Amino acid sequence: MKTILFLAFIIVSAGKINAQIFIDKATIEYEVKANIKKNMGNGSWEEMMKDKLPTFKTGYYTFTFADNKSIYKFDHWPEKERMPDYMRKDDESNNWYFDHNTGKMILQKNIFGSTFNIEDSILKLEWTLTSENRNIAGFNCKKAVAKMFDSVYVFAFYTDEIMISGGPCSINGLPGMIMGVTIPRLFTSWIATKVSVNNVAVSTIQPSTAKKYYTIPFIKKTIEDRTKDWYSADESDENKQQKNRFIWTALL
Repeated sequence: MKTILFLAFIIVSAGKINAQIFIDKATIEYEVKANIKKNMGNGSWEEMMKDKLPTFKTGYYTFTFADNKSIYKFDHWPEKERMPDYMRKDDESNNWYFDHNTGKMILQKNIFGSTFNIEDSILKLEWTLTSENRNIAGFNCKKAVAKMFDSVYVFAFYTDEIMISGGPCSINGLPGMIMGVTIPRLFTSWIATKVSVNNVAVSTIQPSTAKKYYTIPFIKKTIEDRTKDWYSADESDENKQQKNRFIWTALL
C-alpha cells in the first residue's frame, strides 16, 4: 500500500513539474496609476487645477519581449479618462527598449516638451529579496525591495516563470519578470493585468531611432541645470520634493 501511495505521489509531482511553463516570449499589459494631486505642488495655480482633475491618472502600457529583448510603451487610456492633453503627451511618446543580450538600453523620453533619445548601459538596482508572496495576473510572485536615486524605495513583485529580467520603465534586475511595482515617493504603482503568449508582435521590439543619442548622466545634469531655479523664492520641503519627483520620473 505504501509503495502504491509513493508511486502515486511521484506521478502527481512529475505532472506538476511538466505542467509548469516557463515563458520566453509574451506581451504583458500593465495598469499604471499615479496620484496626480499628491504629485502637484501647493501653489495657487496647482490648487486651482486640483479641483478640475481626478485624483488618479490611469493608463495602460505593454511590455513585449522575445529573444531576451523588450519594448515597453504606452498603449491606451481608459475610455472615461479625462486628463488634459498636456498631461498625456509624455506618456504617449515615451518608450523603453532593452537588449539584455548586450546589456544596452535605448529610451525615448519627452522632457521639457522636447524628445530626448538615450542610449546607455542597462541600469542595475541592488535588490533585497523577501519571503512575501503575491498572485499577480495568475502568477506566483515574490517580493523584493531596492532603492533608486539613493533614497527612493522601490517595492516590486516578480515571477521566475517569465524568463526575462525585465519590468516596467527602467526597473529591472530581478531573477524573472517584475509584475508589480510601487514607488511611494512618486505616488505611483504598476500592476500587470494580463499576459498574452499568442500572436506576440515580435516585430515591434525595436528601439527608437535618432540622429543623436544622449547618456543618462548627460540627461540627469541637463534636468538638474534646468530645474535649479525652480521655487528659488520658496525652497520649502514640499517644493523640493516636487522638483525631485519631476527629476526622478524623468530618469525612471
